[in-house]
Amino acid sequence: MVVFTAAVLTMPIWLTPIGAGYPDLLQKFAIFGIFAIGFNILFGLTGYLSFGHAVFLGVGSYTTVWAFKLLSMNILPAVVLSMLLAGVFALAIGYVSLRRTGIYFSILTLAFAQMAYNLAYSVLTPITNGETGLRVLRDDPRVLDHMFGIEVGESLPTPELFGLRTIGYEGFYICAVFLIIAFFVAMKITRSPFGLALRAIKSNQIRMNYTGFNTRPYTLAAFVISGMYAGLAGALMAVTDPLAGAERMQWTASGEVVLMTILGGAGTLIGPILGAGIIKYAENIFSAFNEQSLHHTFSFLPEPLQNAAVSISTMFVGEGWHLTLGIIFMLIVIFLPGGVMEGFRRISRWARKPPAPRRAQKVQTAG
Repeated sequence: MVVFTAAVLTMPIWLTPIGAGYPDLLQKFAIFGIFAIGFNILFGLTGYLSFGHAVFLGVGSYTTVWAFKLLSMNILPAVVLSMLLAGVFALAIGYVSLRRTGIYFSILTLAFAQMAYNLAYSVLTPITNGETGLRVLRDDPRVLDHMFGIEVGESLPTPELFGLRTIGYEGFYICAVFLIIAFFVAMKITRSPFGLALRAIKSNQIRMNYTGFNTRPYTLAAFVISGMYAGLAGALMAVTDPLAGAERMQWTASGEVVLMTILGGAGTLIGPILGAGIIKYAENIFSAFNEQSLHHTFSFLPEPLQNAAVSISTMFVGEGWHLTLGIIFMLIVIFLPGGVMEGFRRISRWARKPPAPRRAQKVQTAG
């Protein structure tokens, strides 16, 4: 835990050589790391694959912005309310969805996610502000701020934590502290009797039911905890960028956290965080290439070869970066079914493996 804390807090230093030393990108690493940790509690421990976790991400974002508008620009009330409301939504959705298992459970969660996404764009427009998105305004009530004599200046108010800004490296360290706390809680859950019961459910839920063990409260609790993690991630998204839109509830966001968890290693503690970092880093790096930068990269080639190289490369970078991500994901699934963490375990076993003893060579004597 100490090593993990030190690694997270020093990310601006040790990630700079690979071009990731930007606070906005580091914030994404931390936020999606929290999202993936929470999803892993449901999928990695119990084996329930949800395609609708983006609902709780969106609920967390909308709740945070409303807390900024109605209560205070201090992020603590917003974060607490976001997690609580996301937990309530998770309780309602999980109570219905967990009546089924396997693909039927996955389809139910996807249906709830799409329903919430469409409602945010249409019926719930007075709450979500539709396509425009919900944002903070100068003339919002902010009852708690006014109660404590905190006045709004000429510019739009920005989120803060007792005077600390939530942008730049200060914002990253705030997200990093939440990531460390989220990791610590997930570690305690995984190593507790509750976590052992969840792993047993994943191993053979039918056999547990036959023994008289009621698995439903455990799976529902895991679903609610996972939803609260997603609500926290959604809250931090709105904290670093005080705008909430329905696109955060889209099915692609749910699919992204599934990829993060599988890519890093489902059922492990560090794996989902690594998966989140790999995907967000790939998105930032590969999507930044355009034709001009590719022409500059291949400028050493003759013009016909240069044009051919650029034409091929554009399929894998820029707008086509998802193809590169798909290839990486396919290779990981084929050669490392346990994700990146399985690769680390293989390397560790290979490094600790003692060298094989040399076979004694028979000495033939001339006779």
